[in-house]
Amino acid sequence: MAAEAGSRRGAAARRKAKEAAVGAAARVLFYPTLLYNVVRSKVQAEFRWWDEVDPFVLLGAVPFRSDVTRLQKLGICGVITLNEPFETLVPSSMYKSRGIDHLVIPTRDYMFAPSLVDINQATDFIHRNASCGKITYIHCKAGRGRSTTVVLCYLVKYKNMTPAAAFEHVRSKRARVLLTHSQWKAVQEFSKKNTDRPALTSGPATASPARDAAPVTVADLNGNNAPEFLAEDASLSRRNTTPSRPTIKMLSCLFPSRV
Repeated sequence: MAAEAGSRRGAAARRKAKEAAVGAAARVLFYPTLLYNVVRSKVQAEFRWWDEVDPFVLLGAVPFRSDVTRLQKLGICGVITLNEPFETLVPSSMYKSRGIDHLVIPTRDYMFAPSLVDINQATDFIHRNASCGKITYIHCKAGRGRSTTVVLCYLVKYKNMTPAAAFEHVRSKRARVLLTHSQWKAVQEFSKKNTDRPALTSGPATASPARDAAPVTVADLNGNNAPEFLAEDASLSRRNTTPSRPTIKMLSCLFPSRV
């Protein structure tokens, strides 16, 4: 019994150490990867900062202060921020001064997904706005993983989509979206709890709760242990768009996940 308790404590300590290491890496990589996204958005017309995935849902990357006026002109009445404080570039007070509601759900980058409680709060926020004809902007750093997780769950809960159909729909609007293994698990778990139908998956039969962060591995990013439609490369090149420049391909290898 004592050995088992010691083993659990050791596993918990290793998990916390790994989470701390990922958090530190996220801080170091934030500005280089943000710069990468800005440069790519300038050289590739199809690499947009945000995309409309539903008449009342805009999915995209972290906004700058200069973007707030543009968002307001687009009719944005609510913003959901899934960044940690060091990633957030626009304070809530700036949104408030423009009459924009701001929901902040700090979520660590790379290997993490929002909790089910947070996802429920976010999807209900979007639905309340949509019910009044208001548009919500949902973002993380690149509009690729954390924010996509929330949007998929909104489509599952309020548009009666399966997780697979929701993902394909979002990817048809924003080709570069790509979930990590733990983010896909969160969508699966949310679907099971909020719909009568079982969630479709070709991965492991059991999924850990959304708060159980799983390290992002090369296998995860390449789609191993993920549903077939996630296993496909979600890059722009697979969507038959303008081929990436060699430099961009090299940077993609250096920064494989910009969620």
